[in-house]
Amino acid sequence: MTEPFMLDLHSYLRRLGYSSAPPATLETLRELQLRHTAEFPFETLATLLRTPVQVEPAAIQDKLLRQGRGGYCFELNRLFLLLLQALGFEARGLTGRVLMGGPEDALPARTHMLVLVTLDGVRHIADVGFGGMVPTAPLLLDSEAQQATPHEPYRLTLVDGSYTLRALVAGSWRAMYVFDLQVVADIDYVVGNWYVCTHPDSPFLGQLIAARTGPGLRKTLNNGSFAIHRLGQDSERVQLQSVDAVLEVLRDEFGIRLPEHPELRGIIEGLIAGA
Repeated sequence: MTEPFMLDLHSYLRRLGYSSAPPATLETLRELQLRHTAEFPFETLATLLRTPVQVEPAAIQDKLLRQGRGGYCFELNRLFLLLLQALGFEARGLTGRVLMGGPEDALPARTHMLVLVTLDGVRHIADVGFGGMVPTAPLLLDSEAQQATPHEPYRLTLVDGSYTLRALVAGSWRAMYVFDLQVVADIDYVVGNWYVCTHPDSPFLGQLIAARTGPGLRKTLNNGSFAIHRLGQDSERVQLQSVDAVLEVLRDEFGIRLPEHPELRGIIEGLIAGA
């Protein structure tokens, strides 16, 4: 019989800079989302190495809080949802279809998880797992106005029951993902995660992607291409030329404790050679 999951709330909050549980307020939600995207990196080392990604809460907690790793949406947002619920927020998970980099009229699989939070009857979406364009503040769901965050502005539009999230990037509103409010069961996360980490068409399979936010900046790594994007400035980009350089960036810039895997260096070397 499986033991019930217990969230290590003290360790989780300590990683986010809290000595005690904060109140379930909008200000707390804003601060939690900002701190979370800076502390826990988005990373796809597991899918790069083609190792199973487990989305059971105990496995995610172990990976993020014990192993010194990050993860992707089904890991980061699932644990974040449990944190919010433990703090007394009215919150539940949603799933979405990623549009970033593709046509807006596409209808891809539901491979993204985000969180719906209701505070005093007002609905917000929170997301700590959308890679290099993760929103760094909760967004009002029932508003189509431009919404400021500590990083880029975002806006939501509603058409026929589906919401589209867009971000203002280089002067252009670009679609990030589309989602609705249908009830999500745990099995939906399992199925979506299975596609992301095993399907040949998954954009994460065999790819090294990492992202992390900071004050006024975003850091991204796509295979061997490392970039720092500063608000209002040109991005700084460098093509990393060695395996050691990539591993150093993962450790020092993204705060990732590298997994002990016999093929890690060889796989990264192949990515650099193919760039």
